[in-house]
Amino acid sequence: MEFNIATIPGDGIGPDIVEQAINVLKQIGKKYKHNFNFTEVLAGGCAIDATGEPLPMQTIRTCQDSDSVLLGAVGGPKWDNLPGDKRPEKALLGLRSQLGLYANIRPAILHKSLKDACPLKPEIIGDGLDIVVVRELTGGIYFGKRGRMINNQGNEEAFDTLTYSIPEIERIAKSAFDIAIKRNKKVTSVDKANILESSRLWREIVTEVAKDYPEVALNHLYVDNAAMQLILNPKQFDVIITSNMFGDILSDEASMITGSIGMLPSASLGNDKTGLYEPIHGSAPDIAGQNKANPIATILSAAMMLRYSFTLEEEANVIENAVTKVLGSNYRTGDIMSSGMKEVGTKEMGELICKNL
Repeated sequence: MEFNIATIPGDGIGPDIVEQAINVLKQIGKKYKHNFNFTEVLAGGCAIDATGEPLPMQTIRTCQDSDSVLLGAVGGPKWDNLPGDKRPEKALLGLRSQLGLYANIRPAILHKSLKDACPLKPEIIGDGLDIVVVRELTGGIYFGKRGRMINNQGNEEAFDTLTYSIPEIERIAKSAFDIAIKRNKKVTSVDKANILESSRLWREIVTEVAKDYPEVALNHLYVDNAAMQLILNPKQFDVIITSNMFGDILSDEASMITGSIGMLPSASLGNDKTGLYEPIHGSAPDIAGQNKANPIATILSAAMMLRYSFTLEEEANVIENAVTKVLGSNYRTGDIMSSGMKEVGTKEMGELICKNL
């Protein structure tokens, strides 16, 4: 089988970690007789430096013409003082919008071999954690009307508008319930329905969609309580569904209880098979090009690509099992290093995973 993949290494450690994910995919291609064609394009700060725009039109066209997109990371202090519509992060919002990607799937898995890296007590995490956060990606406050104005007192004020429509909520809810059916059949919907009208609509529609999934248990939590429960009793969660901003925050919190943000992949999906796959961590420019970055989140993102966009379940499992084997053999990058482990760099970790495929 043949697949065309647009790659966006981006900024900071992006090129370091994407290189390792590509190597793993090439090895999978050899093993299973697949042909992965890679086309590299610009987005983020490097695109600003080269073209003046964070998301060039050529990048959009290439991504739209590809079967899927693999992204490293964008942004860095170099571009922090640019206006909002010219910042590197604008590329992410633009790609999601242009590709119609409304569902962000973020697994938060604590491997047994990394239990010591988890900041929570052993009696809380037990044998490990396996949570999926399903975040609505193209609506809410990040895409609402915004601006600045002078109020009646002559003071400048800023505003950001949070809106959700029924179809937007319905489609993300269906995504969450479809995932839950294949897991432990439990969905926790997170909102702020005691305060926000948009959250009250969110709760109403999620409850209505749940009627089509009678085998899935649904419960609701306010976002502040959900943040507390992730620390107090994370094992109560299976699939968490929430809005754009709440999902942004809660998924990062979930990442830290797994030991390192460098371990967690993500998939951004729409109505077709094309997806955007990326680690949830940032660009870490302070260690860029130093062979220090953890490539596992990007490699696991590639595994998610095989599963969700290409329907290659066996191949995805092989990558995930290889990661588990390498960690079980006590190899660690610096961010997950602990006493008695064997520290390796970005390239060495990628090579070890390739050898264990």
